[in-house]
Amino acid sequence: MSGDGGTVLATGRLRLRRFTADDVNHLVELDSDPEVMRFLTGGQPTPAEVVRAEHLPRLLARYDRQPGLGRWAALDRITDEFLGWLALDPSANGTEAELGYRLRRSAWGRGLATEGARALVRHAFDVVGVRRVWAETMAVNDRSRAVMARAGLRYVRTFHLTFDDPIPGTEHGEVEYELLRADWPAVRQEWDAALRAR
Repeated sequence: MSGDGGTVLATGRLRLRRFTADDVNHLVELDSDPEVMRFLTGGQPTPAEVVRAEHLPRLLARYDRQPGLGRWAALDRITDEFLGWLALDPSANGTEAELGYRLRRSAWGRGLATEGARALVRHAFDVVGVRRVWAETMAVNDRSRAVMARAGLRYVRTFHLTFDDPIPGTEHGEVEYELLRADWPAVRQEWDAALRAR
């Protein structure tokens, strides 16, 4: 944690900072890309008023309730360009965190989601001290599942939900991945060994 404009952490290529009320347009633009929203809403954009009146106020309120957890703007560390967000959304009691990420299409395919997700997993266990990090996505969302696996999370289950307005792929279910605190030291050791070997 640093006092640098709400920066939570930085990686080689990313800076994660707290959102502010000035980020409405960033979030609206992110959610307006049909490909970004494909596995969330079937490609439908999030209305600007929903972002302004519901989403942003909710995520800003979380910062004080669960220190060290939340959803953060992901910026290019060199240019400061808004790339999307990464999250450790807290459980009600703060002992678990849901890993999440949503990046602009221009940031895809560069390993940025994995880089940010790994940094947040390390932060969740080593700084915040959660007992579990978990994530969910549609079973057909192979790219997101790959990020979860590269971030150290392991497949737990496939489950089926009922939706009033299912999107294509819903019939294949949702998947859950997790990493438990007891398993974190082995994952950290593997990552550190890979860094030393470079």
